[in-house]
Amino acid sequence: MFAVVRHYHFNPEDSDMIDKLVQEDFVPLIKKAKGFVRYYWLDTGAGEGASFSVFEDKAGADESIHLAADFVQAHMSKYINQKPEVIEGPVKAHD
Repeated sequence: MFAVVRHYHFNPEDSDMIDKLVQEDFVPLIKKAKGFVRYYWLDTGAGEGASFSVFEDKAGADESIHLAADFVQAHMSKYINQKPEVIEGPVKAHD
């Protein structure tokens, strides 16, 4: 399995809109990525958010990186304060 973590910075006043965009528009999109296993979004309420997505293989993780970048560019760029930090790699431990 491979995982991708994305760390975002945004204005805390935009949290509700970002949460809605992620839940209603991005989650259905990323679920279509090859080898999709799971997706989580967290919003600290203080202008930071992170996603954690898991795929069966690197190809799915790589696809998700492109899907997320395109989605942010098209739908969330006006809310994001800086380029998201993206970390990708093989899952080494899980339950």
